Amino acid sequence: MTYTQLAFSAAALAVVADLLLRTRLVTRKVFWMSYAIIVFFQLLSNGVLTGSGTVHYDGDVIIGSSSPEGVRPPFVGDGRIAYAPVEDLLFGFAMILWSQTLWILWGRRGVDREPRSGPPIWVREALRVQATCTQSECESGQRGRPATARRAGAHGRRLARLVKTS
Repeated sequence: MTYTQLAFSAAALAVVADLLLRTRLVTRKVFWMSYAIIVFFQLLSNGVLTGSGTVHYDGDVIIGSSSPEGVRPPFVGDGRIAYAPVEDLLFGFAMILWSQTLWILWGRRGVDREPRSGPPIWVREALRVQATCTQSECESGQRGRPATARRAGAHGRRLARLVKTS
């Protein structure tokens, strides 16, 4: 499968997923306004890299032809827009649409609605377990504690003492 086929497939699958998952971003004006901002910077960065000769494409795998070493590709035409191959634009569109579709879908399902701050998860787990065990169980470090709390070891016990004293 060539880059052209992959780019067209990714863009088509992203649009179908957007419609089937009922996020319908492609039908909203706000999506296209924000995408215009994104594509401007994509064209700018891709154009600089491709137009300066830093990145070369093989003409067999993209719509446009490849340009010989040292020759700048066309700015517009031959499958390019602002030096960037159409495939790069399609692939960028697919990545943006997929990420926003999944963001909205997971947001509707309540995935991580409340942002969390504070200590890492293993510290919170150690503190939770330390608070539920008796003094002798905590000192022995074994009874009634899950593996994550046992791994916290002496550090977890010190944290638990700090919590108990405050």
